[in-house]
Amino acid sequence: MPNTAPALLKLGISACLLGAPVRYNGGHKESRLCSHTLAEHFEFVPLCPEAAIGLGIPREPIRLVGDPAAPRALGTVHREQDHTQALHDYGTRMAGELHDICGYIFMQKSPSCGLERVKVYRDNGYPADGGGTGIFAAALTRLRPDLPVEEDGRLNDPVLRENFLTRVFAYAEWQRLLHAGLTRKAIIDFHSRYKYQLMASNPLQYKALGQLLGELGRHDPCEVGPRYFSQLMAALKKCATRGTHSNVLQHLSGYLKQALSRDEKAEMQQLIEQYRRGIVPLVVPLTLLKHHFRQHPDHYVARQAYLQPHPENLSLRNAL
Repeated sequence: MPNTAPALLKLGISACLLGAPVRYNGGHKESRLCSHTLAEHFEFVPLCPEAAIGLGIPREPIRLVGDPAAPRALGTVHREQDHTQALHDYGTRMAGELHDICGYIFMQKSPSCGLERVKVYRDNGYPADGGGTGIFAAALTRLRPDLPVEEDGRLNDPVLRENFLTRVFAYAEWQRLLHAGLTRKAIIDFHSRYKYQLMASNPLQYKALGQLLGELGRHDPCEVGPRYFSQLMAALKKCATRGTHSNVLQHLSGYLKQALSRDEKAEMQQLIEQYRRGIVPLVVPLTLLKHHFRQHPDHYVARQAYLQPHPENLSLRNAL
């Protein structure tokens, strides 16, 4: 049989971040992280809401005006030009049509695409404290609350980048589970696989989700499953710390206590402590841990998403 590469996961993205000249001034905001590094690992679905609703290139800029909780997208010169409904409707339509994406990268500070802190101008001409959300982004995320989303600028932070892509791959795995059909066993197996990833991100929510699934036997998995997944994705939004990672590494090394020599255990503990203190990156103790598990396999540990929540060649843990 011919060897075929696995299909790349799809990510929605603001088109200007891939270098498309779609901004109001005919320019772009290319992110080399997206257009070069991530483009090797994902299939991007680029969108520009402002161009999609018929605004020209170049065009009069728009800005958010009014109540930050429900702003209007108005022309900066011709304020009678209100594009709010068109952007909202396009976001609503894309939320339904982009059923096969596993995440979305938005252009920061954009009145259509920004996720947070987008300037919202009051009637007095000054921006409101805290800002708001772009109209398109607000509509899409409201209808797809579990979809992993992030802004381009925040992805330059290695911790936020690793967190976002961990959620993207978890989302994709759940979608495959849904496609195969939700069963009680499938949900329990999924939760078991994400045990240590959850312990690293949000230990309290790991316990809460376990309690939710404790009632699974008395309920339809198709009713409990979506509630479980929504809470899981919310829990994974919390970034793991050196402390929580170290705790997970200690737990996992416990599975090797009968297999390792005294010197090997001491080396493992030394590297975990060096990681906890910020001397070495996460990949250092993790690589040694994986080495020992290759020598002394454990079926339960081998299934843990934590050991490889995303492809190794993304090198996401090298800077953590």
